[in-house]
This record gives sequence, structure tokens and C-alpha cells, in this order.
Amino acid sequence: MNAENTVKDCCERAVAALYGAGAVPALQVSKTRKEFEGDYTLVTFPLLKVSRKSPEATAQEIGEWLQANCPETVAGFNVIKGFLNVSLTPEYWLGCLGTLMRTPGYGFVCDSGRTVMVEYSSPNTNKPLHLGHIRNNLLGYSVSKILEANGCNVMKVNLVNDRGIHICKSMLAWLRFGGGETPESSGMKGDHLVGKYYVAFDKAYKAEVKELTARGMDEDTAKREAPIMRQAQEMLRRWEAKDPEVYGLWEKMNGWVYKGFDETYAALGVSFDKVYYESNTYLLGKEMVQKGLAEGIFFRKEDGSVWADLTGDGLDQKLLLRGDGTSVYMTQDLGTAVQRHDEYRFDDMIYVVGNEQNYHFQVLKLILGKLGYAWSDNIFHLSYGMVELPEGKMKSREGTVVDADDLIAEMVATARTVAEEAGKVDGLSSDEIAEIARIVGLGALKYFILKVDPKKTMLFDPKESIDFNGNTGPFIQYTYARIRSLQRRAEAEGVAVAASTGDFDAGRRPQPKEIELIKHLTEFGGVVAQAGAEFSPAVVAAYAYELAKEFNQYYHDYPILKADVAPADRTFRLSLAAQVAGTLNRAMGLLGIEMPERM
Repeated sequence: MNAENTVKDCCERAVAALYGAGAVPALQVSKTRKEFEGDYTLVTFPLLKVSRKSPEATAQEIGEWLQANCPETVAGFNVIKGFLNVSLTPEYWLGCLGTLMRTPGYGFVCDSGRTVMVEYSSPNTNKPLHLGHIRNNLLGYSVSKILEANGCNVMKVNLVNDRGIHICKSMLAWLRFGGGETPESSGMKGDHLVGKYYVAFDKAYKAEVKELTARGMDEDTAKREAPIMRQAQEMLRRWEAKDPEVYGLWEKMNGWVYKGFDETYAALGVSFDKVYYESNTYLLGKEMVQKGLAEGIFFRKEDGSVWADLTGDGLDQKLLLRGDGTSVYMTQDLGTAVQRHDEYRFDDMIYVVGNEQNYHFQVLKLILGKLGYAWSDNIFHLSYGMVELPEGKMKSREGTVVDADDLIAEMVATARTVAEEAGKVDGLSSDEIAEIARIVGLGALKYFILKVDPKKTMLFDPKESIDFNGNTGPFIQYTYARIRSLQRRAEAEGVAVAASTGDFDAGRRPQPKEIELIKHLTEFGGVVAQAGAEFSPAVVAAYAYELAKEFNQYYHDYPILKADVAPADRTFRLSLAAQVAGTLNRAMGLLGIEMPERM
């Protein structure tokens, strides 16, 4: 059910009948602009070669044919220069509503036959999740839901960066400054505790660099020679050599972090089908690099480091193994990609990673291709912009990030305060208020982030996101809750709703605002397909907002349960409202947003 395709089909028949069956070019049909009368518009300029008439005459001729030969679909038309604006009949739109009611899963595809792997989150185990990770997780989870709605078999995966120099920095700082502190003894979440020592390392490192430069050493040399940095590098070498003492400390501190991460993921409402760990995949990557070196694909420099020469591809030389044999991010990404493809034979692999890694993924695809993996062409980097605050950018090592746990708690608390002040939770129990605050607070956070095109850098303003009016999650949630309240009242009053077959009073014609709502509802399938093709939850968010806004305008003008409303009108309007609620629920579900039954 797609009104645009219906109009296009009618127009194709008209062109074939008027100008010859073999003369039908690709037709351009789109929604009519709001300032003009009509539902869909045909652009006639590409048809002038076959019509041999002016644009206006061609449009007029096709419009007359449509009205004469498609009376069940076309109610009328008007011509603006070379544009034919077509209006569809109320009966057509009524039929669309009936089809919607008979198709509970409208907009979702059952099986596309494609397996898609989506990697998101990918945290380092040296710090807790922050606002930037929230955008990553919400994008990855929502894109996964959207691809599932498009019929893909989706594997949601997380790659935990659990090894490397950054991990050793936290470990070394804990050994030097921690005094045996644990999550239990401190009362801190494990990821927060480890992040505390990552910040402590940076503070100590800067102090040592400052002292060395004060003695006359140049800054670059001081940064390399600072004792605490050299100790962290030595710890990394010991870890890769499986030194029992270092390895045991690594396992203990990572265990603290994993538990903390799981709590944050649960609070955020995201999940994974499988978690990979860099510590398990980097060795495979090192084997691949050695094989590429032996085959002459890579080369070794005098210091023993291994590189890929990509200058012939318009890039530069890329380090794959350091001179001391330790690996870099690219090494483990090569190993992880091959392991995943061997395990799942995915058709597409989507990496949800910030735009500062654009070059990294360009190189990853290129190197995999050079190693002979043809499926590397199906790797896609969903590059998203950074999240900034009114105060500016965040810096993890300086401890100036917006912590994910703190932000989630703040959003829920703010939602509760706003709802109580607005009187939206009067008469509810404390538990009910707490649950609504959780749903609305998280809905505000998720919607505010996901409504922005992923490619754009965004400014996050918690106060603006929680507003119950305007383009926000709470506004859409309140619209849904309002409809559910109507449905409960109707059920209590014994008011009938049209059966799922969509059987309405045959003499009851939908009003213009009702037609607009039906039109919005029929567009949901196209929205889901577009969002899947573009990997953009923002497409779904924009649709949900427009549908909610359209319904609120309709509800303001057309009473539903008032005593003077005719039974046929009441039944139709309740049925239409039910379809709006169901579609809003499914649309917001694609964004990972729950909908409250009452607000």
C-alpha cells in the first residue's frame, strides 16, 4: 500500500494510452508541496518528447485521462505550469485505512535475505561511558532495529577495547596511588573507579613532563621519556608476554569495568547479541600482518615496525605493528573483521564509530582488500558527529566528560519534576510515577539525540530535550498516552471501535484532516525503508513528530467522545486514533523508546 506508487501506476497507464505503450519513460511523482492543492504531483517535462505538446497541455491531457479512467482513485487535478497535481478520492483513503487495520505489521518487511552485523559501543576499559558513548549506543541500537524492520537478520555486536597502553595507564596509576581501593571499599561503580585512575595517570604524567622541561629537556622528548609513561609502555610489553602479575591485575580491573558497563547498558536499554574482546582478536590480526609481510603486501622498517604502503591509493603509510612487536588498533580490527566473517558470513558489516575515525575505516577496507578479502567492499562506516555541550567539548583524560550514568539519572529526575509540576501524574502511585519518569526521561534523551542526522555534530541541551511541547520525545509520548486514555474511556463507556477488518459506515466520508492523518499513516512503510537505506534514525524521528503533531491538531478540531458526536463519527475517529497510536508506538520502538500508557 503506497499511494505514491498508485498514482505513478495510473500515470504510466495514462501515458501509454495517450502516447503509445512503448513511450513510457521513468515518471517523477512526489508529494504535492503544501502551498498547492493536491496529494501527489507528476512532473511532465520528461514527457514532452512523446507528447509533442507544451508542458501545460501535456499535464491537462493526462489529468483528464486520469479522471475519466481512474475515477475510484482520482478525485480531481490542477495544472501549475508543467506540474500535474492529483487529488485522490476520500474513498481511496478510506480503503487505505481499512488496509492498514488489516495489516498489523504494516511498514515492516518479513525477510530480506540479508545478514547484517552492526558494531556499536566499542568502549575502552579505562573509563566509564560518557555522553559520546550514549550517542554511539543509541545510534547502533536504533539502526539495528530499523534494519530488522527492513527484514534483515541483524547481529548486534560490541568490541571491547580491553587492552593497550590506555588500559596500562589506569592499571599503573592504581598500583601507584590506589592503596588497594576497590569498588566495594569505595562504593564506586567499577568503571568509575578505573576511570578515576586514568585521570590520575594523566595528572601525574603532566607533572613529570613539566618537571623535565623545567630541567631543559624539549617537550617532545619529555613526553617520551617521562618515567610514568615508560613504565606504562613496559607494562604493556609485560601484558603481551602474559606476565602473571600484570595479567592478573588486568583481569581484576577489567572485571570491575565490565560489571559497571552492564549496569549502564541495562539502564540505557541497549543490548548485544555478542561481545568481542580485543584481547582475543589482536593475535589473529598480528598473524595476518605477518602473512601480509611474507607475501610482500606490507614492509618492515629499520626499527622493526611493520607498515602498509598506501601512497599508491592516495593515502600514506600505515603502521600495523610497532618495533617492539606490540599491536595497534588497526591490527586487532583486521583480526576481528576476519573472525566475524568466518563465523557469520555477513552480507554487510556496519561500524558505528565517530567521524574522527573516518581515515581508520578507509584504511581498514583498503588493507582487507589487499589481503584478498572481497567482502571488504561490504564494510560501511556509519560516521557520526560528536556531541558537544553548551560549555564546549569533553575530554576524558582531564575528567571533564558528561558521565552516562549521571546523565541518565539527571534526565529521569528532571522528567519527574517537570511531570509533577505540570500535574501530569496526579493521582498515580509513587511506583507508577517513578516508572513514567524513567520512560519519559530516557525517551527525552534518546529522541533528542536520534532526531539529529547522524552525520552532524550536535549540541545536547538536557533542559530543551525534556520539554512536553515541540519536537521532543515527551511530546510524542504524551500524544500516545492521550490516545490510550481515550481508548480506556471508550472501553469503559462501551463505545464500539471498528473491527480490524476496517468495516466503516459506507456513507461516512473522511474529512480533510482525517485524510491527512491517513496519508501520514500510509507513508510509514516508505519511512522505514528510507531510514534503513540511509542508516538514519532521524528519518523515523521526524516522521513520528509530524504524525503526533498532525493528530494533536486533529484532536483539537474533531471531538471523539463528546456526547454530541454521531456514533459513526465516534467509531471512525477512535479507529483512526488507534492506528495513530499503534504507528507511533512502532516508530518510537525503532528508536529504542518506550511509550507510557498514561502521563
